[in-house]
Amino acid sequence: MAEATEGLVYRGHPLRRVDNLIYYGSMADKYIVMMQALDTTPLKDITLAKRVSIQLQMTDASLRSRDRVVRSTEKGSLGEAMEFASIWLERALSGKM
Repeated sequence: MAEATEGLVYRGHPLRRVDNLIYYGSMADKYIVMMQALDTTPLKDITLAKRVSIQLQMTDASLRSRDRVVRSTEKGSLGEAMEFASIWLERALSGKM
C-alpha cells in the first residue's frame, strides 16, 4: 500500500509532477497512473489542461515501457482525469481489475 509521504497526496496516494506529466501513486506499489496534458488553454494567469491522457501502468522495471501499460484513455479535463486515475489505481491495487 502507499506509504506516508510529504508533498501532494490525493485520496491517500502521492502525486508528482514533472513538466506536463503527473504521476499518481507510489513506485513501491505494483501500479501507478501517469497523466499527460495533451492540450492546454490559458485562463488569466494560469494554464488549464483541456485534454489529458491517462495510463494505468505496472511499475515492473523488467518490462518494456509499452508493455507496462494496462489501460489508457483521454479525458477533457484534469479533474475528470484524476477521478478516473483514482478509481483505476484503487481497483488495480486491490486486484479487482
